[in-house]
Amino acid sequence: MENQTYEQSFGAAKVVTGSAHLLDTGKSKILIDCGMFQGLEENKNYEPFGFDPKEIDALIITHGHLDHVGRIPLLYKGGFKGKVFAHPATFDIAKIVLMDAGKLQEEEYKTKYKKAQRRGKEKEVRKPLFTQDEVKEIFKKMNRQKIEYDKKIKITKDIKATFKDAGHILGSSFVEIDFKEFDIKKRIVFSGDLGNKNNGILPKPHTPTYADALFIESTYGDRNHKNIDDSIREFKSVIINTLLNGGNVLIPTFAIERAQQILCILKEMSEEKSLPKNAKVFLDSPMATKVTTVYKKWDQLLSKKCQKYKKHPFEFDQLRLVRDVEESKAINKIERGAVIIAGSGMCNGGRILHHMKHRIWNPRNALLFVGYQAKGTLGRDIIDGAKFIRIYHEEIIVKSKIYTINGFSAHADQKELLEWMNEFEKLDRIFLIHGEYDKQVIFKSVIHSYFDKKAHIVEQGEKIYL
Repeated sequence: MENQTYEQSFGAAKVVTGSAHLLDTGKSKILIDCGMFQGLEENKNYEPFGFDPKEIDALIITHGHLDHVGRIPLLYKGGFKGKVFAHPATFDIAKIVLMDAGKLQEEEYKTKYKKAQRRGKEKEVRKPLFTQDEVKEIFKKMNRQKIEYDKKIKITKDIKATFKDAGHILGSSFVEIDFKEFDIKKRIVFSGDLGNKNNGILPKPHTPTYADALFIESTYGDRNHKNIDDSIREFKSVIINTLLNGGNVLIPTFAIERAQQILCILKEMSEEKSLPKNAKVFLDSPMATKVTTVYKKWDQLLSKKCQKYKKHPFEFDQLRLVRDVEESKAINKIERGAVIIAGSGMCNGGRILHHMKHRIWNPRNALLFVGYQAKGTLGRDIIDGAKFIRIYHEEIIVKSKIYTINGFSAHADQKELLEWMNEFEKLDRIFLIHGEYDKQVIFKSVIHSYFDKKAHIVEQGEKIYL
């Protein structure tokens, strides 16, 4: 059995984050994604991979989100020297994401170190996993292989792969991997993260062909999203009503995809004159601004709906791009009429915390969640009903109106996952990754009812022979 091809997941097994999936054919070892753990799982980032990075021949990146690229610097630190395959837009986004992660870690380390020095315990402070300088150095030496969608390419001496548009974020892919096992052709498919086909920004995921084994994400395997048209109507209603009642709207948002999706809707409101004339929209996220520039660069990948405007879909007169900290602080002086879009999306850091500190105690204001909130994050605590929260060591009462609109998810929901799987000409074995365990149990049962097939929930480090 040891010569037989197998897969091992070293992340995103019974959890959403930390995607890292090893495929070993006996002749080659490739890694699909190398992401960071987040939320309750973040301490796992400091643990060994479970494999030797020096032995990895190639890395495939499905897309640029932190939970799929965040441990790539650690892979290089461990001695990885192989080729890296991804859509060129993914390389652009991944660099922004990793630079931001390095910056946040450096800032957190400096703060904790100063406090520890006063207690004489500076040796107890963990150093950053990686720094911005290390990220720059990695991208200088990275052996990047820029792929094209729907074109089969050679990954190693015995593995070929075809990247197809996953419709999740710009440059995202699901990957069909071909190899031979005892002269028998086999195809393994890794879904990466599949997109919500109604997100309005990107085209729907491409059609797959066949799979001897499918490793599929299951983030929303337990539910269906709210209808996108209903979600947009609700979003617009929250904005209009809050502003007309003299309040402000805070939108914690992810810098990639969600921020651009929200800008596109606000532009539509501006053009249809439903956004109050005196309202100002602030994109207070340097990272989101950088990512939006990448979206402009690769606008040929956007949906036709998003390209319908004469001016760019992410630009309108009431929008203000906040460049520095002083500009961000100045927003706090605005008493009413502000829509503030800021990171981080799960409220675990970033400029959104400053805005929440100044606004969340006021019942006139609204805090509008438009993205997934992982267990262990401040955002999750708030939507679960926290009456008080702590921001920068200060306890603050939660009195603003709290809204959660799930229809904007960049992930496919249960119905869309099933519909995508149903497009396979042949689908033999199904393995569930990238999802919380309780959600996976539900999705497993639904798959059995829908396809009369048994899906397997992947364990961390489990060898799955293919």
